[in-house]
Amino acid sequence: MKDFKLTYRSLLMFFLSTLFVLFFMNESHAQQKKVRARINAEYVKVTGKEHYLDIKASARVERQTVPVEKIDLIIAKVEEEEETEIGTAKTDSQGQARFVIQDFNSLRPDSTGFYNLIVIFEGNDAFKKASRDVSFRDATIVTELIERDSLYFIGARITDTALDSAVVETDLNVQVERLFRPWKIGEDFYSTDDEGYIEVPIPKGIPGVDGILNLEVVLKESDDYGTVKTVLKAPVGELIVEESTYDQRTMWSPRGKTPVVLLVITYSFIFVVWGIFLYLFINLFRIVKS
Repeated sequence: MKDFKLTYRSLLMFFLSTLFVLFFMNESHAQQKKVRARINAEYVKVTGKEHYLDIKASARVERQTVPVEKIDLIIAKVEEEEETEIGTAKTDSQGQARFVIQDFNSLRPDSTGFYNLIVIFEGNDAFKKASRDVSFRDATIVTELIERDSLYFIGARITDTALDSAVVETDLNVQVERLFRPWKIGEDFYSTDDEGYIEVPIPKGIPGVDGILNLEVVLKESDDYGTVKTVLKAPVGELIVEESTYDQRTMWSPRGKTPVVLLVITYSFIFVVWGIFLYLFINLFRIVKS
């Protein structure tokens, strides 16, 4: 009977110890559970300049979407179902990265005319691996400046490069490049005609450095073409007159450019105050000597 009790207690202790270990292993596993990362990528083409991908990485943590920062990304081209690395990128503190396609001519479209890229995150201690496919066709926007009856217009034509045909009934934005945010001209967008063409009047009085306006025609976030932008430098702006007073003597100028009147008044007060002190000192000296 004693042996039976001992065995019973041993089994009970073994069972409780097992439950204890399993419980803490489960807690440890829950704490180390990786979060699923999300990758978004947008293709952008600036005609005559560069092609790049704007990439953003994020994740849902405690029911909130947060940026995934400082992670390494691999960008590869996909041709005939084979992935070939063409470069890498690293997200910043906002979870964003920009990958410039250095040699666009090295990419080859598939049989349907689409270029295929993939952005790959191989995962780390905190996040699971993720990827994002990016497919796009190549389009080109050609712009021109038109003068008619003392008025100026910007004309733009968008074509599919592979098909060498117009992209019809497509919405284009026309805007003026600015430091922080572009300023739209006229309507929110203009739809292309059967020749892929639009013509938009340029309002008078838009200020520009040396009278030059950087006019942008943009196809934004198209399902087939991504974002395509062309910039036209046009001498049709209102000349900005430089009103800098840096080299003039004003109240807000540097110390070396203090207004002469202010200097005269200041030094006059100094001379008067010191003159009074000198007068009092001389009279005090006379009184003491007498």
